[in-house]
Amino acid sequence: MPLGDGLKVRFWGVRGSISCSGAEYTRYGGNTSCLEVTAGGRRLIFDAGTGIRPLGVDLVRQTPIDIDIYFTHTHLDHISGLTFFSPLFGKGNAVRLWAGHLEPPYTLKNVVSNLMKAPLYPVSLEVFQARVEFKEFKSGQQLACGEMAMRTAPLNHPNGATGYRVEFGGKSICYITDTEHRGDGPDKTIVELCRDADVMIYDSSYTDDEYARYHGWGHSTWQEGVRIANAAQVGTLAIFHHDPSHDDAFMDVVAREAAMARPGTAPNGLPRVIVAHEGLTISP
Repeated sequence: MPLGDGLKVRFWGVRGSISCSGAEYTRYGGNTSCLEVTAGGRRLIFDAGTGIRPLGVDLVRQTPIDIDIYFTHTHLDHISGLTFFSPLFGKGNAVRLWAGHLEPPYTLKNVVSNLMKAPLYPVSLEVFQARVEFKEFKSGQQLACGEMAMRTAPLNHPNGATGYRVEFGGKSICYITDTEHRGDGPDKTIVELCRDADVMIYDSSYTDDEYARYHGWGHSTWQEGVRIANAAQVGTLAIFHHDPSHDDAFMDVVAREAAMARPGTAPNGLPRVIVAHEGLTISP
């Protein structure tokens, strides 16, 4: 995605839990979570699921690369593509890795290091040729990257997770995935983080009918996404983190039902609800 001045997000991986392949996943995609956000001449990456590999292939044409990767959390589906991210192997590149959910004794560096240890992996961190920095913060802190402002909040997920709100030029995109709703009304923390946002990307792993079977797994439903988007007066809800059992045909049904549940066009000119798919770019 070109580095323009306006705020944009591109989806490189939209799947949750495990990557999927096959003809039944061709339209929505089978790679796990990875977003690319650009604005003001800067590029941010959110999560390093398997979708980060094709993103890295795209980026190696642009050198040197100076980039930040922000993790919602470090469960395997959100970090499994990191070691296949080509810019990490390029001398002269700079890659900063950020996480706000980890509690002692865990650090982001030792999580990645442990991922790259025998018998799980053949090479260690030292294989990276880029200048790599590991950055820790506490979910709830405000951050900044160039001219982009960033707010964060803790999410309800086993082992913790972080939600992000990126703001630039009066526009805002919220990334809220791997969070479980509590059943007593919309999560107030998420509502406040997403208040009046142009776009909210939300963990919609299940439907309300499915949710009872997965209570405690740390995920939400597209219907809860609609309820939160309405409560927070969000412009566009982007349904995200599709369960591996939800193939293209299933997601088509979700898209139709969600469009009826949240019809019309947002003030930003986008539909009030979108089902995310690989390659989709949104400019609020």
